[in-house]
Amino acid sequence: MKENKPVLWSTHQQHMAKAILLAEDAAQKNEVPIGAIVVKDNIIVGKGFNQVEQLNDPTAHAEMIAISAACETLQSKYLNGCTLYVTLEPCPMCAGALVWSKITRVVFGASDAKSGSCGSLFNISSNNKLNHQVEVIQGILANDCEYILKSFFESKRK
Repeated sequence: MKENKPVLWSTHQQHMAKAILLAEDAAQKNEVPIGAIVVKDNIIVGKGFNQVEQLNDPTAHAEMIAISAACETLQSKYLNGCTLYVTLEPCPMCAGALVWSKITRVVFGASDAKSGSCGSLFNISSNNKLNHQVEVIQGILANDCEYILKSFFESKRK
């Protein structure tokens, strides 16, 4: 008889699950539920969730907050060797910040056909005309990431 072994999550899935928890925190605060963490050597060095409403700041995206926190932790304006995990594909502003921070990789869950800038609508993060290109991995726990966003907006329409 074949033994059923548990399916182990990849490192990307484990980190994305942490970003999803931050997205849930954002939803609890009536923010668009997007969460992000920055990881270096398998250690979280920065984290954030959307705080646009709370701070009345259109730049207070999860990615921007996580990048700033990581730079503070590492005492560097550059995030070489770091990976950003975010529940939704970064927008143009956030993709630009990824390039400027020289982060190594971005891993996102849900694609964003309306403003995604890591391959869906634009490809800022990997544009070879810029001084830095970011490796992009997409679709990690995408269904879970999409569900949080869809549920949030459905509750707003009621």
